[in-house]
Parts: sequence; structure tokens; C-alpha cells
Amino acid sequence: MELLTRITGPRDLDRLGPEQLNRLAAEIRAFLVEAVSKTGGHLGPNLGVVELTIALHRVFDSPKDKVLFDTGHQSYVHKLLTGRQDFSGLRTKGGLSGYPSRAESEHDVIENSHASTVLGWADGLAKANQVLEKDDHVVAVIGDGALTGGMAWEALNNIADAKDRPLVIVVNDNERSYAPTIGGLANHLATLRTTDGYERFLARGKDILERTPVVGRPLYETLHGAKKGLKDFIAPQGMFEDLGLKYVGPIDGHDIEALESALQRAKRFGGPVIVHCLTEKGRGYQPAAQDEADRFHAVPVIHPDTGLPVAASGADWTSVFGEEMVKLGKERADIVAITAAMLQPVGLQKFAKAFPERVYDVGIAEQHAAVSAAGLATGGLHPVVAVYATFLNRAFDQVLMDVALHRCGVTFVLDRAGITGTDGASHNGMWDMSILQVVPGLRIAAPRDADQLRAQLREAVEVDDAPTVVRYSKGAVGPAVQALGRIGGMDVLRKPSEDTTRPDVLLVSVGALAPMCLEIADLLDRQGISTTVVDPRWVKPVDEQLPAFAEQHRVVVTVEDNGRAGGVGSAVAQALRDAGVDVPLRDFGIPPRFLDHASRKEVMADIGLTAPDIARQVTGLVAKLDGRYEDEPTGDEPAEAARD
Repeated sequence: MELLTRITGPRDLDRLGPEQLNRLAAEIRAFLVEAVSKTGGHLGPNLGVVELTIALHRVFDSPKDKVLFDTGHQSYVHKLLTGRQDFSGLRTKGGLSGYPSRAESEHDVIENSHASTVLGWADGLAKANQVLEKDDHVVAVIGDGALTGGMAWEALNNIADAKDRPLVIVVNDNERSYAPTIGGLANHLATLRTTDGYERFLARGKDILERTPVVGRPLYETLHGAKKGLKDFIAPQGMFEDLGLKYVGPIDGHDIEALESALQRAKRFGGPVIVHCLTEKGRGYQPAAQDEADRFHAVPVIHPDTGLPVAASGADWTSVFGEEMVKLGKERADIVAITAAMLQPVGLQKFAKAFPERVYDVGIAEQHAAVSAAGLATGGLHPVVAVYATFLNRAFDQVLMDVALHRCGVTFVLDRAGITGTDGASHNGMWDMSILQVVPGLRIAAPRDADQLRAQLREAVEVDDAPTVVRYSKGAVGPAVQALGRIGGMDVLRKPSEDTTRPDVLLVSVGALAPMCLEIADLLDRQGISTTVVDPRWVKPVDEQLPAFAEQHRVVVTVEDNGRAGGVGSAVAQALRDAGVDVPLRDFGIPPRFLDHASRKEVMADIGLTAPDIARQVTGLVAKLDGRYEDEPTGDEPAEAARD
């Protein structure tokens, strides 16, 4: 790593010649494979943007010039070139974020890891430069997958409106988001990608005509002036130029000299320019190149030589869902699946293989996914829309006004619900049970284990007159938690001893937190506090029998892997008030703040969402009711997860 260790900032690149730059690119790839194999992370996308990132930092002067990445998972090389070469703690507590981070560096302008937003950011920054009369440049690097998102095209429409406002848009075209990019835009880029006849034709024509006496040069100028029509004929990139955007490319995204030349031209242009770069995801690492599924888009800890996982993983929530979908597909011909450019991450690859004509990948377009699902339901099918929980935020209006208002039978399956940890603030699925509480008629299931996921998914797809939601955690699914009985639609997971006249605590356990809630009950029992634990299974609407059952206890406690603001605890509290049940309630969940990246266990400890923390606070509450002391105990234990 002789050259890489000498790079402490972007301007160190200026001293390197062409041969050294190519050596640096090789060193960066070797570093990424070695480092990311130890921590896990986004490997394939970063292997593909090595030369492109080098060229960007040689042509533009970051941080004065703003270089933005969409999505931020392709920013590892950017981190290396801006002085951040300690990857030992990548995506772990106290280590580097897996995305751009303002707290890490002045070179990181935005912390986006939701796709298709960068062009809106760039438009705003370019407008600010114009108003304030700054000469800073704005560069937006956007993957071809992110261009399938509607927000990107809304931004392009506005960017193209100002012909004299400098802004460089770099399209990183690797034919993929996670998997191969789909849709009309992808087909158009493929045409550009495979048609290089124009540049060769014009170059040869210029050569010949400039050697032709007298008429040669004027003819070439005329030919160059007819560029638009000629280029559309030989390489139809007119879609961009019809928008009013200057187009440069396609450029070999692994040729630093060609990249610098194109970027310099774009920098000098003085208006909006698209630079179309062809890159290879996973370049330089054979295991990634041979992975047709996603070219090692994101990897766990792997062996660097083979690319194989170091530790075998057990069954996870995603695979349980995927297997059950295949069974449902065989039983019901009306079930179809929708994904937003994440067929494999959400577990639909087996369903797609079994029923290819019943899967729709809409690209990075969650809003369209929801509205299209409403149309499919109205047309007589039952669509299952599988997305990460945090990404459903983008489709809230469509869930509300298109699916729910029209009483469409659509099932939304939310993967990575709750605290996900290592991907940081934007990927924690901590808002869904709050924002969806306000949607009339919508029902939310929170399964506690694999058996319940299978059962509740089946219950969800039986509903044909309202939207349903099934949400579950990231990672391995724990052992089955057996119910002792059922009250209404609620499973009773633990009962106090039979001689208890009025139990102290009714503990309402939401989803995958059931094992932790049973641990809380054990800790309370050691303090002489009797506890009933129930799993409501369907957390919206609140079970009709819950208020009356709560009245048989002295205290109600809710525990959820979701934001406390407007979550299940709030809904239960409202149900008790509406029923006139005057029982104290304490709700434990995620505080209303963005959470730093760390492991799920570390994040939960930091916010006090652990069995000992909750048991201590509940013990204090019961003691207060007993009159043993006036206030709940204070100490050094985390207390953010709950407030009176």
C-alpha cells in the first residue's frame, strides 16, 4: 500500500502520474477486499468506482467543490482519498460509518443512504451557489439504479430548467442497483452503453476532413453543428438532451485519463452536464465478478481469497418469508409479488424463480410500487409488496390515499423492521408502526417467531378489503415462543401463579422482543412482582379485549422495537383511555432521535431497551404504587427507552 498510505487528502493525488494512478487504483482494490472481508459491508459497488472516484478528486477541489454520492454505499473510496484509512471498525460502534458522515469529515456533505435523492440536493446547492455568487462546483454521482426513482427525474426536470447554472451529474452505470437494473431507463442506458459508433465516426471524420484542403474544416464544423441529429441516429442519447442537459459519454469508467478529460469538459461547460460512465461492479475481485446475483453488493465477514462467509448463518426472517411466499404462490394463483429493486435482499428470489410472470420489480420506486399494487388489487389479484421498513416511509401518501382509501387488499411486508444497527440512522426501521397508526382500516402484524411469521402472513393475505402489514426484524430468527393460551386475538406467553388475585404487571410484548419480555418477567418475579406477558400478534388495531384484561392488572407496560412517539404504546394508552380504564401505563421503545451505527445489541443497550433496564424501571414504578418511596429510582442505568 505504498501509494495509498501517502494519500492524506485529495490534493495528494495531484502529484501522481498516470502509471502511479493505476497502481493506486490496484492498491485501493486490494485494501477494500482485505478490509471489508473482516467487517462486512458494501464491497461490490466500491470496487467499481475506484478510478471514477480518483478522477473526481483530481478534477474537483473537495470540500470547496461539493461531491455528493447517491447512494452513499459507494463512498468507501471517497473516504480513503479524504484521509480516512482506518477501516478496522467499519460499521461498528465508534468506527467509520458505511455511508458518508458529516461527523467524520468536511468532505461528506450529505448522509444519504436512501436512493434517488442526490439530484435534489445538487439542485439546491447549485441554486445556493448562484444566489450567493459562489464559484464552487457541485458534482452529483448517481448510480444507474437510483435513476429509476421518480425523485431523480423530478430533480432533472428542475436542473434542466437553468441552462447557465453549473452542475455536473455523473451517472455511474454498472447495469445494477442490487441486482441488474430494470425498466425503460435501463434499456435506454444499455443502448448508449453498447453504441459507441458516434464518437468513433466523428473522430475519424474530423481526421479526414481536417486533412482536406479548403473545404475540410468548414465541413467538419457543419457536421459538428448537426451533432444532435447525427448523435441521435448513431447513439440515441436524446432523452437527456431533450431535457436540456448536455451529455458526455459513454466514458470508460476505469480509464482515469478518459474520465478526467470528460470531467474537465463538464466542469468548464457552465451549465448542467451529464457524464455517463460505464463501470463494472465488483471489478478486480474474481468472487464478486462471478456472483451473478448482486456482484457482492453487500457482504458479511468473508474469507478474502474465496469470498465465502466465515461463519454459517442460521435461518433468518427474510428466508422464512421467502419460503412461505413460494408455498402461498402454489396454493393461490392470485398472489403476486412486488419489489423495489431488491428482489434478493427481501427474499423473493425463490418466488421469482417459481413464478416469474407473477413478480414485478419496479426499480427504486416505492411510491409506484404502492400505487401499482392498488391497481393489481383492484384488478382482482392480491399483491405482496416486500420492502425494507425504512423505505416504506417514502410511500406513505400512496398507502394512505391509494391503497387504504380505496380499501384495496394489499399486503406490505416490511423487512429490517426495528433497530438494524450497523447501517446507521437511515436504515433503522423505527417509524413504520408510528406513521401507519393513522391509516384508517390498515392492520399491522408483528410476528414474534418464524411460526408466527408464517401464520400471520397467511392471515394477512386473506384480507381483501384493506391494507395489511407484516413486519419483522433483521437477521437470525430465534426459537419458537409457545403460547399458553389466547385471549381475544392475543397470545398469552406467561401467566402469574394461580393464587395471584390481581397481578402487578401486564406486559405487552411486540414482535421479536418476546424473549426479552419473558426475561423481564423473570427479573420482576425475583422482586416479587407478578407479571402476565401477552403478545397481541396484530398490534393495529388494538385488540378489543385488551382494555378489560388490562384492568385486571395494576400496571400496563408495552415494549416495542419502534419509536415511542405514536407507536404501539401510544395506541394502547389511547385504547385504555377510550375504554375508561384508569391503569398506569409505561411504554418502552426507541427514543425520537437518530441513532448512531453500532450493533443492534449495542444500540439497544445505549437507549435502555434491555431486560435489566426495563425491569429496574418497572420495579420502581410498582414500588411507587406500593408507597415504598415517592419517586422511581435513579441511577446510571439508561433511561431513554421510557418516560412517564
